[in-house]
Amino acid sequence: MPESSTQSIVIDAPPERVAEVICDFERYPEWVPAYRSAEVVEEYTDGYASQVRFVLDAGVLTDEYTLAYEYAEDLSRIEWRLVSPSRLQRAQHGSYDIVDNGDGTSTVTYSLTVEPAIAMLGMFRRKAEKVIMDTALRELKRRVESLAGGA
Repeated sequence: MPESSTQSIVIDAPPERVAEVICDFERYPEWVPAYRSAEVVEEYTDGYASQVRFVLDAGVLTDEYTLAYEYAEDLSRIEWRLVSPSRLQRAQHGSYDIVDNGDGTSTVTYSLTVEPAIAMLGMFRRKAEKVIMDTALRELKRRVESLAGGA
């Protein structure tokens, strides 16, 4: 069974603003360099995305895949899983947990488990997950804080 990787970051914004950016999937290509497109293909009755199709182009790595999303009622947890295997992934499960620090900041914990479609040594898979998570959290922080500064 694949191992999960977890990282956290403090973002200078309240949890609602962080969740708002995370849930605005169709804008991901504006701030996630590897995403060529993100399209909401299904929604829940409340308007939140239930399935999102992503087109990834990270140089030599390209992929298209759909993730299914679930949300805590207060959006303190946003969780996803790969709907069906893609060219690069057999499985993916991840989540963002957003905690209010009580001082106008939020701690975001990103957990990710990916089962690659190709054989990969554990140390290389963990390194790839670390790079993905470092980039995702850094870009999320940059996006949320830049929008907060313009608000």
